[in-house]
Amino acid sequence: MHPAPSIIVFTVLSGLGLGLLAFLGLGVVTPTGVAAFVWFGLGYGLTIAGLGFSAFHLGHPERALKAFSQWRTSWLSREAVLAAATLLFLAPHAAGLVFFAHPLPGFGIIGGVLALQTVLATAMIYAQLRSVPRWNRWTTPAVFLLAALTGGALLIGMAFVSQILLAWLALALVLHWLIGDRAFAASGSDLGTATGLGARGAVRQLEPPHSGQNYLLSEMVYVVARKHALKLRVIALALACILPSLSLWIAPFSVVSAVLAIGMHVAGMLVGRWLFFAEAEHVVGLYYGRRPAAS
Repeated sequence: MHPAPSIIVFTVLSGLGLGLLAFLGLGVVTPTGVAAFVWFGLGYGLTIAGLGFSAFHLGHPERALKAFSQWRTSWLSREAVLAAATLLFLAPHAAGLVFFAHPLPGFGIIGGVLALQTVLATAMIYAQLRSVPRWNRWTTPAVFLLAALTGGALLIGMAFVSQILLAWLALALVLHWLIGDRAFAASGSDLGTATGLGARGAVRQLEPPHSGQNYLLSEMVYVVARKHALKLRVIALALACILPSLSLWIAPFSVVSAVLAIGMHVAGMLVGRWLFFAEAEHVVGLYYGRRPAAS
């Protein structure tokens, strides 16, 4: 699928912010005063900035408020509701730490759980799509949740926890790529199933459905070459997981090391999230003779 920059930035930034807010809300760290103001300000800032970027992908951004109305059936709507609830529940918790050096009981735990549920809802927007076999796997929510937790741990400065989460995130990314490479073939979708003519024998395409570019081709049938995908996977894995881990291992309590680790991790996740969308083969591509994972 077409890797829209707004969605890439949205999922990475909001994941970082919600991961940080989850740790703060659950009381893994309990800063007070100015420190609490900075940590919660960073978490709120990243989350709101990410949500703001998501609006650029809407055809009618002025209708964004309608996204809250379909929470019974839409993961997109659930994401919006959960994100708003997270920010509302964490506000009293943050205010208590900033102004009174003591959190209000209950609000932090609820807000922290809601933050993780928001990340899960974002992942489920993609994981629910049977029309995109690469996404329709358990690895999609695993990658999103681990990325959020890893980013949050790095931002807080928990070197040991970050090392563990970086290793788990690396494993989740590799599994997502390996399982995803076989997902389209395993789904059983081909030109015969797409047209409903498979029972009559082998189906081949005579001419494409359209003579020129259209919305489906530009948005749903983006193709990235295998050789480029492999290079980008190596870059994403190295920047998002391996190099930050090495940086923290060399100097676990160094501010410079922590900043470098965060910067490399964010850069790697941006590359990895670009691949997440670029490598996603939508079944509609069968109508156009576009084979998944083309070389």
